[in-house]
Amino acid sequence: MSDRTEYQNVRRSLPKALVGALAAALILTGCTGGTQETDTGRGSAISAKRCAQNEAAGEITYLTGYQYQSSASILEVISAEALGYYDALCLDVTIEPGNGDTGTNAQVLAANTVQFSAVSQQDLLLFHDNGVQIRGISSYSDAGLEILMTMPQITELPQLDGTTLGHKGSMPTTVLAMLDSAGVDVDSLTQVTVGFDPSVLPRGQVQSLTGFLSNEPNQLAAAGTPPTVWRPYDYGVPSSLGALAVNPAFADANPSATEDFLRATFRAFDHCAVNAEECVGYAADVAEAGYDTEHNLSVWQSEVEVIRETAEGPLGEIDPSNIAAINQMLIDYGLVNTPLSDAEAEQLFDPSVVPTLYDDSGALIWPAP
Repeated sequence: MSDRTEYQNVRRSLPKALVGALAAALILTGCTGGTQETDTGRGSAISAKRCAQNEAAGEITYLTGYQYQSSASILEVISAEALGYYDALCLDVTIEPGNGDTGTNAQVLAANTVQFSAVSQQDLLLFHDNGVQIRGISSYSDAGLEILMTMPQITELPQLDGTTLGHKGSMPTTVLAMLDSAGVDVDSLTQVTVGFDPSVLPRGQVQSLTGFLSNEPNQLAAAGTPPTVWRPYDYGVPSSLGALAVNPAFADANPSATEDFLRATFRAFDHCAVNAEECVGYAADVAEAGYDTEHNLSVWQSEVEVIRETAEGPLGEIDPSNIAAINQMLIDYGLVNTPLSDAEAEQLFDPSVVPTLYDDSGALIWPAP
């Protein structure tokens, strides 16, 4: 059991009922691969009672944000399954690839067709305004990934006045807030919808282009045309990164399974943060042919860097002040039909789950109390 491939082959050859026993044995012995961390000593095995509670939750479906891309909130879930972390906690987890439509993800989550999915805090508030009821339970960072890119000749954002801005269908709220804060005359911009090829920026078809910090800048840099990246976070604009949401009825009926899904996911995040190539390999295994391992590795490493730079407190901890700031931003830009008070907005999130996952020293409790 010295490498990922051998472990995957062993898992695939066993009935699912035996995989949990294998995973638990590996955790106890530390025999989970050459780079895998060993048990922390805070617990030798999940109790029979907790195991029964988690098994009673039945099949738990996680819907990714976009396919099997190696993004935060996707790669660590894939890896937790591959490493046997969910099985070790008696969780029956199925991972389904999303198509990038966050609205669809929220709707099937609200219907309990899936139980967990990645939904940004700002999107959760917007979906609530449209009658979609889901619950936020964790978030990795208040920084967010939405950005604006220009070529290096733009040294100040007001230079964009009167130019053409490209986006994927609409101006991201966080980018709008950044431009407004920087003194750009947003009304003077010609906004156009572009595809997913970021080369429209260096070709001069647009003078600025929205995107994601971990994606398009890496693509353009690899092509030899690195852009200047403008981050809303640097302008004090609130957002979120790697935020997870749960179906409220499922969470209320299955508190231990909800906690342990996060527990296993966070453990995998920590593992993948220092074993990136191994974990991207798990995603490549699931995605099968045509997976761009090099690009996905850069996506994961970029997002981990952002999270490590900006996260405060234990991994996944919800920041109520950030929710209030996002809520106010949505109100300020007229994006909600029924404005919520800060207290009402915060009630759509449950900040109590994540703290239960850590001991007094801030270390993740594993496998479970």
